[in-house]
Amino acid sequence: MNNKNKTLWLILSGCLTGLINGFFGGGGGMVVVPMLSYLLSFPVKQSHATALAVILPVTIISSCVYIFKGKINWIVAAVLSVGVLAGGILGAKLLNKIKTKLVTIIFSVVMAVAGIKMLFF
Repeated sequence: MNNKNKTLWLILSGCLTGLINGFFGGGGGMVVVPMLSYLLSFPVKQSHATALAVILPVTIISSCVYIFKGKINWIVAAVLSVGVLAGGILGAKLLNKIKTKLVTIIFSVVMAVAGIKMLFF
């Protein structure tokens, strides 16, 4: 794939990621990781790390929209943030330590379980 096509795919996947993240309040990484890994042949661990970097600005922007609309439960958000910060640090450290194949398996299982749960429960 040439650089022009790669850039176009990156822009399109970015648009889709922003739409999904803004609409669902998260989940954009579920789009970015497969796009980078499978469509654009990025290394798996680099795809996961890049997805985190991409999600940060869109999460901030989407959060601002929800803040201005008064849709955030601040007590719940504060308590959840403690766990999210701890889990984020642990996850980033683990990503560097576990094998790429295992990262792919874990990601695939999490996506499948989340999809099945949303469909049936």
